[in-house]
Amino acid sequence: MADARDEIDALIGQFARLPGLGPRSAQRMVLHLLQRRDQALRPLVIALDRVAQTAQPCTRCGNIATAPICDICADPKRATGEICVVEDVADLWAMERGQAFAGRYHVLGGTLSALDAVGPDELRIPQLVARIATESVTEVILALGATVDGQTTAHYIAEAVEQTGVTLSALAQGVPVGGELDFLDDGTIGAALRSRRAF
Repeated sequence: MADARDEIDALIGQFARLPGLGPRSAQRMVLHLLQRRDQALRPLVIALDRVAQTAQPCTRCGNIATAPICDICADPKRATGEICVVEDVADLWAMERGQAFAGRYHVLGGTLSALDAVGPDELRIPQLVARIATESVTEVILALGATVDGQTTAHYIAEAVEQTGVTLSALAQGVPVGGELDFLDDGTIGAALRSRRAF
């Protein structure tokens, strides 16, 4: 039978693996939860269990949803013919916070990276091409980070959709070189979207 401290250390270890948390932050978080068992720990366990059982990727765009199709894809008002391509769900949520885009999204699930052995087959690029063919898409907006991997991915997508006849554009001013959407403020994202340019 494991010692109680071993179990607590294991929990701290799990928290420490989360992005943005180190061992000390994880320890503070676990101790806080243990000291507020009824107000914090038990509700967290219930919420985690609920999310673990219901959250799933949207089969159309890749957003996180509690149904096979997310609310954005299911909303007929979002069928504007525009698809905004983002690297991950955090970027989609950042775009939604800015409330500057009224169309639909496509989450790639990453960017091309030779260093991390991420090739085209690991991303949702074929699904994007299929959506262009079936959803009356008129414009694809590339909202990828201004990193080397982001730009490499953008060029690959441009080649993949070249024969479809859609207008291809990319975010313009406001997105700094090396910047990632999830770390930008709402105004910057809105300005970049409004000033998008042909790609």
